[in-house]
Amino acid sequence: FNQGYILAYAYQDQRDVYVPAEEIEEKDGDYFYKGEKVKRSYGKMGKSLKNAVNPDDMFEAYGCDTMRLYEMYMGPLETSKPWNTRDIVGVHRFLQRVWRNFYGEDAEKEQFLVTDEPASKELRRALHKTIKAVSEDMERIRFNTALARLIELNNQLVAEKTVPREVAEALTLMLAPLAPHVAEELWRDLGHDD
Repeated sequence: FNQGYILAYAYQDQRDVYVPAEEIEEKDGDYFYKGEKVKRSYGKMGKSLKNAVNPDDMFEAYGCDTMRLYEMYMGPLETSKPWNTRDIVGVHRFLQRVWRNFYGEDAEKEQFLVTDEPASKELRRALHKTIKAVSEDMERIRFNTALARLIELNNQLVAEKTVPREVAEALTLMLAPLAPHVAEELWRDLGHDD
């Protein structure tokens, strides 16, 4: 799943040569392979191009929900887009931040920050805007923009000491089609059996 890199200098046969992406070093915005400067090229993945990464390794490192979110966040499903393993960290951080908003900084479920207190007027307004936008985006299969809306709502929760249940439940339900495993655990901890 990693994008390839192409050597920028010509060999005797004047062809570009693909090199393993995991062996590329980045220095000051340039890319190097064994000390030689290379250029980045977007294209198809494949073993012969030496730019494939085993999905199992990605699942192990980030979890399957992160993989799902990253694939959906890259853009519209019908367009071709370059895979960049370094970018997966962003959606992984989003899921971690959702978790911390529910459980606090220790993230060990020792404290549950969801309360039955009502949401502030501003937070409730943001929630309803998010519900409307995410509903429309999901109907149009625009997962990337739906996820962007959830990120915005979640960022607003960072400043809150606790998360109102009405917001926590709605966020969890909107997150469920995109990150079902995390959402299922959150939903159960919110007190739901099914």
